[in-house]
Amino acid sequence: MKTLFFDIETVPTAAAIAENGLDSPQRQLDEQELIKKLSLSAITARILCLAYAAEPPHDAPIAVLQGEESEILKDFWQLALETNLFVGHNLLDFDLRFIYQRSIINQIKPSREIPFARFRNAPVFDTMHEWGRWGREHVGLDPLAKALQLPSPKAGMDGSKVFEYFRSGRQAEIYQYCKGDVETVRQVYRRLTFTA
Repeated sequence: MKTLFFDIETVPTAAAIAENGLDSPQRQLDEQELIKKLSLSAITARILCLAYAAEPPHDAPIAVLQGEESEILKDFWQLALETNLFVGHNLLDFDLRFIYQRSIINQIKPSREIPFARFRNAPVFDTMHEWGRWGREHVGLDPLAKALQLPSPKAGMDGSKVFEYFRSGRQAEIYQYCKGDVETVRQVYRRLTFTA
């Protein structure tokens, strides 16, 4: 069985940056709140990178898809063809939905249908929902990792800093951060499924 652990990082599109004056040094509005809002919508943001580990083998190295968004999407859908189980944190409400929506915008037909069905753990195992047992508790990856006594993926950086790093040309650090999220998700998955 092929398992794909993955995470994406997103940044506002060039058009959204220009439309909202984020390219203006005089901007006085609460920029951080606006960036967060823009970065979470597939209409105003794009995929900057997608980190993943495809197993087997056990503890497969984590790779990063980067560059043109259309190429990231094509490569993801190629990986999806051979995947039996998609694993990530908040996949159903964010990552997979965002990938589907950006695929539509980029006119890239998904290679397969991935159901967004709730209350089951295949072919999507969403660690956020599985931890909460599909209740109302939507815990972040950082507090969950800490509760499970796993290393925090957010040491030194978190999602709120992605755009700042991107604007400063620090993409390599964003890629490392995204890889850290994937490794943590993999460890959380193993704890939740008692396969550690």
